[in-house]
Amino acid sequence: MVLSKRAEKLEPSATLAASAKAKALADQGVDVLSLTVGEPDFITPKNIRQAAIAAIESGKASFYTATAGIPELKQAILAYMKEFYGADYDSNQVIVTDGAKFALYTLFQALLDEEDEVLIPVPYWVSYAEQVRLAEGTPVFVEAKQAADFKVSVAQLEDARTEQTKAIILNSPANPTGAIYSKEELTAIGNWAVENNIWIIADDIYGRLVYNGNTFTSIASLSEEIRKQTIVINGVSKTYSMTGWRIGFAVGDAKIIKAMVDIASQATSNPPAASQYAAVEALTGNQESIEVMRQAFEERLNKLYPLIAAIPGFQVTKPQGAFYLFPNVKEAMTMCGYQTIDAFVEALLMEAHVAVVTGAGFGTPDYLRISYATDWDTLEEATKRIHDFVEKKRQKA
Repeated sequence: MVLSKRAEKLEPSATLAASAKAKALADQGVDVLSLTVGEPDFITPKNIRQAAIAAIESGKASFYTATAGIPELKQAILAYMKEFYGADYDSNQVIVTDGAKFALYTLFQALLDEEDEVLIPVPYWVSYAEQVRLAEGTPVFVEAKQAADFKVSVAQLEDARTEQTKAIILNSPANPTGAIYSKEELTAIGNWAVENNIWIIADDIYGRLVYNGNTFTSIASLSEEIRKQTIVINGVSKTYSMTGWRIGFAVGDAKIIKAMVDIASQATSNPPAASQYAAVEALTGNQESIEVMRQAFEERLNKLYPLIAAIPGFQVTKPQGAFYLFPNVKEAMTMCGYQTIDAFVEALLMEAHVAVVTGAGFGTPDYLRISYATDWDTLEEATKRIHDFVEKKRQKA
């Protein structure tokens, strides 16, 4: 059987692959501790679950909805954008999608033609590059070095820009580094993008998950000119612990949004109706649960960071947001006798029974990603196993 060229070239999601491998071992009875998936370990807040139940019992969730989303949810998103972005949008500038990932997918399909280039700071979320390639675009990687807090500068972006540059992706707070761009840094990048007619794709999915006095600024909030040049990608999965509900959204230029709606209409039709009514409650209902979860992540970060930093050969920058640690483990690999990050991560899984994600999937093969979106007992024991593994291996090497 001959597959399409795009399917043959497609790289599977590194995070989902790592999670699946850990689950397969656990199903065999192995005591695996998984720190792979970026998924809050809290159940969806009760008021949100009850809103979905009410929609089901009333019959409202029984039927197709408009592809772009139910009016109530679109209005809730517009109110959300006004409150947190200080920006006014119209209803035709919003699409609700099956998760923020599908919002990105439809955006690339709507925006890119063959040979169009998209600037992607490295490290990057695993699906950016593959989604660009699926849209026949070309990902252009710009290195965000650890010494620069994993952030790129305008000078770097200008060096990477060509006549084919169509867009830039900005993820702040970032997956996998937790880095946050400052208002000043975003203003410089936004003005540069406007001057060069480059679309800004602002992946703000972790915008409400910031810690230790740090603040999130959306690039879309900085000026009218930058806002018009920006497509905001967001959703309810991380902030409201609703990963399984699959509700994301995109907000921006009406012509691009319409194209995304047309593509979605031929792909998924509407997002799940019950999930949409739940998302209305998430955005408009009681918000106390958000702060409870945010504080829990902050506490885990502050306790876990020094433990990870103390592992021999691990060099880690303390993140400002999201819920990941992203240590450089090149020294640890070398002292333990491993040549590649994949081999090191595989050994951690098979010998220490700790599942993490290889940094190769994020464009950085000297790193690995640790998710602290799980309970403290698991985090503490997993860190101890990693520490013991490194100590044991380096003594034998």
